[in-house]
Amino acid sequence: MTRPSIGVFDSGVGGLSVLREIKQRLPHEPLVYFADQTHVPYGSRSLNDVQALSEGITRFLLEQGCELVVVACNTASAAALHLLRSNFPTTPFVGMEPAVKPAAERSETRKVAVLATPATFQGALFASVVDRFADGVEVVEIVAPGLVELIESGQTTSGEIDSALSEALEPAKSQGIDTLVLACTHYSFVVPAIQRILGPNVIIIDPAPAVARQTERLWEGKDAGANTSEGAGTQSGISARYITSGDPGAFRSSMLKLVGEGANTEPASWVAGTLIATS
Repeated sequence: MTRPSIGVFDSGVGGLSVLREIKQRLPHEPLVYFADQTHVPYGSRSLNDVQALSEGITRFLLEQGCELVVVACNTASAAALHLLRSNFPTTPFVGMEPAVKPAAERSETRKVAVLATPATFQGALFASVVDRFADGVEVVEIVAPGLVELIESGQTTSGEIDSALSEALEPAKSQGIDTLVLACTHYSFVVPAIQRILGPNVIIIDPAPAVARQTERLWEGKDAGANTSEGAGTQSGISARYITSGDPGAFRSSMLKLVGEGANTEPASWVAGTLIATS
């Protein structure tokens, strides 16, 4: 009998930053990672589109035996997390919430910036987080056009990366922010470039470790997770399946550049709004 697994999805390779943290906390649990590279980036799509895609991916992951789903995409979390929890009430979900609260608590200048996609800023989730946790704090919204696409190709250091980040971050620097929240999972892979541009005194908050901790709590609270014996996974602790709606070869190449692992990747296709595994 196939062991239950944890499903993780993103529009592309960005969610690998979250998967990496989950692997460290749950090294012996089976994982399924899905990258919807046919539709990347989600940040420029309508909320309705992202909701429909997220629902289709969730159905697909449940068919693969996943019993917990991590929405490792800030845009999808902002647009669809509430809908997913409503439509799949027996499935636990972990989503990405912009880490405005810890940023506000750590900021001394009371000026923080959030680096995200336009769709994340449009969602009700972001407005709710700011209302709840940023009282008396100036929140600077930053978008970096084209940055997701560069990271999708496996780039983390290049003149193009530096140019995109420098242009995007300049307004935040000029306003005296001392804390930056990463609100797109892709951006975790360019933290060194961001730190170099902002300087060593600016705190950068990556929510991926917190998402992994929440995933661990929920998984170990389930019978499936609680009854799993230590070491039941592969010897190396890596037991993930990787699936993409894009080019499996291109995904493997980007994955190798970003996380140093070029695992076998399975293809899947969207057919009339339904996601189907293909050989």
